[in-house]
Amino acid sequence: MATMDMQSDATLMETRRKKQAWRRQKNRIALLLSMATMAFGLFWLVWILFSTVTKGIDGMSLALFTEMTPPPNTAGGGLANAIAGSGLLILWATVIGTPLGIMAGIYLAEYGRKSWLAEITRFINDILLSAPSIVVGLFVYTIVVAKMEHFSGWAGVIALALLQIPIVIRTTENMLKLVPDSLREAAYALGTPKWRMISAITLKASISGILTGILLAVARIAGETAPLLFTSLSNQFWSTDLSRPIANLPVTIFKFAMSPFAEWQQLAWAGVLLITLCVLLLNIVARVIFAKKKY
Repeated sequence: MATMDMQSDATLMETRRKKQAWRRQKNRIALLLSMATMAFGLFWLVWILFSTVTKGIDGMSLALFTEMTPPPNTAGGGLANAIAGSGLLILWATVIGTPLGIMAGIYLAEYGRKSWLAEITRFINDILLSAPSIVVGLFVYTIVVAKMEHFSGWAGVIALALLQIPIVIRTTENMLKLVPDSLREAAYALGTPKWRMISAITLKASISGILTGILLAVARIAGETAPLLFTSLSNQFWSTDLSRPIANLPVTIFKFAMSPFAEWQQLAWAGVLLITLCVLLLNIVARVIFAKKKY
């Protein structure tokens, strides 16, 4: 009897060892597949960044920021008018999109919460977050450019603002929801009006997260080409008139990259590197701001 029990225990232990060995094997396989997938994705990312840096670094000079876009097949020149135009479009898109996004986020987090209007707003916002930028560009083209019968900088501003607003809405709502309800209850107990509680307590407590969202939204629209192709288009001149087509970096890069001229292609690579560095800087600043608030 004792012998049978010992054999049974030995069999049970052997079964457990086999199961543990199989689990360890599955873990190794899963880890290997995960690392291979990560390496596959990082390979293309590193390749793109390496190509951007190696091909764009030669075009990075003071002339890039001070000289106008050159005529075809002409040495020299820069992207000053395109850089200024992009800055102007992004500035006005942020001026328009940020307040609208913050106000909508405040409504969703503080007033609407679970109301039917808030649910519809969140649903539409989710659609806009995942919508391709070219769809937004076509929409603005239909309602603005086609009605005005010409391209304009303001149409580009509207398109970029529509891409920026959903990000600001989502960030503002999420950051406000992280504020403890005990702070709101304490303010109400002191007789503080709701608008005062929001402006002095909840917004102040979540300002770092909201700023992070705004910076990420700016980074999102900085390199958008598709919506600007259908709205502001571009030109070869220095112009700050938003009622007419205005030079901008993404469309200029697209135009120069598709050209057969080596000088234009070099400027296109330099422009790509410039946008990459700007987006990288904005993401770093956003992470630093959020990290300071977190710790």
